[in-house]
Amino acid sequence: MADRLAASTNCYHGSTLEEALAGIAAAGLSGVELSSVPGWTEHVPRDASAADLDRVRGLLAEHGLAPVSLSGHSDLVSDEGVAEFRRALRLCRELGIPLVTTSTGGHADTSAGDVEAQRERFLARIGPLADEAATDGIGICLETHGGLLATGAMAADLVRRIGRPNVGINYDPGNVIFYGDTRPEDDITAAAPLVTHVHVKDQIGGAGVWHFPEVGTGEVDFAAIFAALDAVGFAGPCSIELEFQGEPWPPREEIDRALVASVAHVRRFVD
Repeated sequence: MADRLAASTNCYHGSTLEEALAGIAAAGLSGVELSSVPGWTEHVPRDASAADLDRVRGLLAEHGLAPVSLSGHSDLVSDEGVAEFRRALRLCRELGIPLVTTSTGGHADTSAGDVEAQRERFLARIGPLADEAATDGIGICLETHGGLLATGAMAADLVRRIGRPNVGINYDPGNVIFYGDTRPEDDITAAAPLVTHVHVKDQIGGAGVWHFPEVGTGEVDFAAIFAALDAVGFAGPCSIELEFQGEPWPPREEIDRALVASVAHVRRFVD
């Protein structure tokens, strides 16, 4: 069986793709979540050429890594964002990536606005995108990332309204605290049956505090999170994501150390 535990190249925000892949491989992992988020961490550009993608394939092979998912956050309440997301789907097709994660409104979907209007705009667009992704065997994972997806319970309601078998939840417990002001240990049961991907991200300080440290040193009870997922038979990828205390990121040596320690902590829950 393939290793379910992976790490996001977003852990190495500000570093090159080569540096990120080297660090992830050195931590003993064989799976990677590639980040393609314009304006944030775009290790794989949305407009990557054939030569660019050949280079990505070569780097993955060099480090013995297989891409388990693509972080492809796009503004799916706008037509421009839909076009951006289609570029993310192209990357998945070209690189053989089975899952793409996104929120409803881009990287930091925390808009207040008219929530119901935003929901309707999103629902009008996500169905055709899901059908398009399904033709290539790609699953869409809606991340708990603020706005319409602030909590697992909200994400579960939205996924049920979409009603597509290839649309599930990317559950991020750190984000549920940061954006949703909700304890993930209480929230996870509402989402668990629909979870298809997990961001293993810790958090310190409560809502609105950007502190996502080495996994196991924060306030998330991962034993409770994984117990709830195990109870529903979740067997999807679990991608470690470290975002520290924001920019600037720590030196690469510290990222390497924190990732190794995070892998050791999470291994007790993910075989």
